[in-house]
Amino acid sequence: METNTYIESGILELYVYGLLNETENKEVNQMAKNNKEINDEIIAIEKAIINLSTSFSPFLSADNFEKIKSKLEIKHGKVIDIKPKNNWLTYTGWAAAILLLAGVGYQYNQMNETNTQIVTISGEKSKLQEAVVNLELKNKQSESTLAVIRDNKNTVVNLAGQTVDPNASAKVYWNKETQVVYIDAAGLPEPPEGMVYQVWALKLNPLTPTSIGLLENFTADAQKVFEVSKTGDAEAFGITLEPTGGSLTPTMGQLYTLGKV
Repeated sequence: METNTYIESGILELYVYGLLNETENKEVNQMAKNNKEINDEIIAIEKAIINLSTSFSPFLSADNFEKIKSKLEIKHGKVIDIKPKNNWLTYTGWAAAILLLAGVGYQYNQMNETNTQIVTISGEKSKLQEAVVNLELKNKQSESTLAVIRDNKNTVVNLAGQTVDPNASAKVYWNKETQVVYIDAAGLPEPPEGMVYQVWALKLNPLTPTSIGLLENFTADAQKVFEVSKTGDAEAFGITLEPTGGSLTPTMGQLYTLGKV
């Protein structure tokens, strides 16, 4: 960034007012060390603020004035009062001073408004960046889901609804070579509080269920596609509703879906 552009950006005023964060303060300090124009501009801003504050300093009170006057009379004799001349030059000077003060006040208010706008824009920028990051994460999740579904090496097992909920459904995407298993649980209802869906790989003769995972964070997962533990010899898959943490054996009265390979 060019020096003039950097100076006109308003960041130096924010630096002098102490409105920058630690990282931005370090950046301005480094710029001031490396660039004399920027350092001079910071000094000029500080002087302007000091002059402005000085112009509002309190006047000498009447009591203090009388005390000083009495001491001077004792030491040096009577102090002669000098009355100012009421001429047009005096009024013109006061008018000019008032106009100058009003102009400084206006510029100060404008600068405050600009600083507020800068802070607001910075906050909106941070929110936008956060939204972009979240969107990128969702896109990656969607791409991963599509890759699973479109893998030609997957065996797709449809799980039909059972007595507890005939309308329930789910799909298993099982790569027998890698033994990786994904569950598409979009057809399952939201589990009640304190309950979780548990996936079982089944051997049918004799019936032997093996837990291969829980569908945790079900409500928060918009895709409803979950990777569970690998399995290599399943003959069927089932999903039951179990207490949080899962069960050692499936609760058959809460069997929601079932399907053979």
